[in-house]
Amino acid sequence: MSTNTTTGPTTVTTPHTRALTLTAALLTASVALYIALVAFGNITDFGTNQAFVQHVLAMDTTFKDDDLMWRAVTSKGLQNAAYVAIIVWETLAAVVLIYGTWLWARRDHVRARSVSTYGLLMLLLLFGAGFIAIGGEWFSMWQSKTWNGLDAALRVFVFAGITLLVVLFSDNRRTDATT
Repeated sequence: MSTNTTTGPTTVTTPHTRALTLTAALLTASVALYIALVAFGNITDFGTNQAFVQHVLAMDTTFKDDDLMWRAVTSKGLQNAAYVAIIVWETLAAVVLIYGTWLWARRDHVRARSVSTYGLLMLLLLFGAGFIAIGGEWFSMWQSKTWNGLDAALRVFVFAGITLLVVLFSDNRRTDATT
């Protein structure tokens, strides 16, 4: 096999690459469904997770160490703004992943891979940087027995991360001219 100089790398389609592409599409669809349901739940049952965000930011169920409590955000306005930002981010990620799923279904694999990567990256940032790093460490969420979302955040981070790996490994284009 060689690289076509006018159209770019050639594509190899084998049963293995078809199965990997199908896996990438179905995992992307699964993550899209999951985050769409999370966003929908946060919108329709606003108060439940609003309380979670308020308690995490207020650090009112942590060890109340004086060296850490200066980090607490007790303004209801800022807490609610943070929660709305989370919901908007989740909703945008869901839309991006739904679009990625649609592209997989249309067999536009190059664009599907790109769009899916962006959507999955959005979730990795939200749950990795947002919940695990900022919520877990900066606001000491790990100290709370009541308002600790680290296990849930880790589940989503792993789910999105594994999906991202499958999406990236599903690239069956060959760029080695000697292959």
